[in-house]
Amino acid sequence: MKKRSVIIVCVILLIWFFLDMTGLYFGNEYLVSQSYKDDGIFFIIYFVVFILFVFKEKVGKYLLDAWLFMWFITQFLFHWYSTITGGGLSKLEFFKGSIKIINSSSRYFPDLYHIVLHIFILIALIFLNIYIFQVRKKKKQ
Repeated sequence: MKKRSVIIVCVILLIWFFLDMTGLYFGNEYLVSQSYKDDGIFFIIYFVVFILFVFKEKVGKYLLDAWLFMWFITQFLFHWYSTITGGGLSKLEFFKGSIKIINSSSRYFPDLYHIVLHIFILIALIFLNIYIFQVRKKKKQ
């Protein structure tokens, strides 16, 4: 795994997450609402640790790894935990205008934007960890 591959995946995640800062609407539905007030700090932290990875890899790769892991856990707890355990009725109302793959009136399922976001976070985390382990392996040789 090359550092360039990790950077490409992280940039794709950064662009996708940036949609959360601006919002993307299609008539009465939206892919993601403008949420910079709620998620702006997450965006800034991700951007900073990504830049650290690019320019100060020695420490940046571990900060980015920790951030992606915590971000994935946070997203899992907020979006998938209630799907798995049932409920999330307040989320049904909050995300009612979002584009969904699975529409339910009795159980919350993450909308399309968040499903793709979670996939991108997970891919970035996997790519980064493969890269970190390969770098460690090369240093030991």
